[in-house]
Amino acid sequence: MYYPIQLDKMRNFRYGMKALSMIEKKVGKPVSKIDMDNITMEDVAVMIWAGLAHEDPELTPEKVMDLVDEYSDIQTVLTAMGEAFQGAFGGRTEKDALLREEDALLREVREEGIKEIKKILDESVKEARKGKNK
Repeated sequence: MYYPIQLDKMRNFRYGMKALSMIEKKVGKPVSKIDMDNITMEDVAVMIWAGLAHEDPELTPEKVMDLVDEYSDIQTVLTAMGEAFQGAFGGRTEKDALLREEDALLREVREEGIKEIKKILDESVKEARKGKNK
């Protein structure tokens, strides 16, 4: 599964076994042992690089740092990377995210529809009262 991120161009995170192995080799420990509360920016760059390397074999952790600095921000990239990680481990999937987005849109449309119906009913009541008072 791919998780898009806009950098110099649209790129896609993917954390399969190969990418996870690349992280482990670069940081020197299993992915499950990485302490996210005490992680270095270099390790973050390695994790981003591993998720994007499938599309760009010329990419390096150093180039990733430049891309993030020039075209995005750390929080935006970490959010996309986190979603990709969750998908890799059977967590939230792209389909789940789309369904949640669709649910939010449907709620918004429903709320707007209710407001419109209420407005029409209020106007009808006003008109009926006007007619009754004549």
